[in-house]
Amino acid sequence: MNKRATRLSAEERRAITVETVIELAAEQNPSDITTAAIAERMGLTHGALFRHFPTKDAILQAVLSWVAERLLARVDRAADGAPSSLAALEAVFMAHVDFVAEHPGVPRMLFGELQRANDTLPRKMVQTLIARYGERLRRLIEAGKQSGELEPGLDVEGAVLLFIGTIQGLVIQAMVAGDVARIRRDARVVFSIYRRGISGGGQ
Repeated sequence: MNKRATRLSAEERRAITVETVIELAAEQNPSDITTAAIAERMGLTHGALFRHFPTKDAILQAVLSWVAERLLARVDRAADGAPSSLAALEAVFMAHVDFVAEHPGVPRMLFGELQRANDTLPRKMVQTLIARYGERLRRLIEAGKQSGELEPGLDVEGAVLLFIGTIQGLVIQAMVAGDVARIRRDARVVFSIYRRGISGGGQ
């Protein structure tokens, strides 16, 4: 980012702090990000940073709140604009993929928090995000079964797990390849396989 934040309002500075952490997470192991590195990237002193966030965990919580708000709002918009349940599922899938491609530091942070042994507040926040995301998928899948788009005997929980797991798999493959852009290239092909599975091959 390399922008100075000394003359910004408190709200603007908090927002830039969140953006800075996500940028740093795309460049290094999120657990290795220090408050000193965040302050340096923003052009602030440690003291100035801590006036808005008393601890590193407070910064992390702000980042995870930002992720949850932005990601869920994006998938909601994608689903709302779709003409059918199946189209909504595809729109949500692609919206999620686009979000990851734009913010590659986000999945690194989420995976990192889920690997924590302790039941920390940030870990609980990630679990809550996944639960809220899953509820949206369940509603779409149930609606698709009711409309006849999806197999009437489709296991909803299994379809939800596979949807989320497919995106996670794409993310991991992109990380392994060191090429975040490939997630967009692979997404439509992968979703077409998922779509055939939940629609019984008729779509």
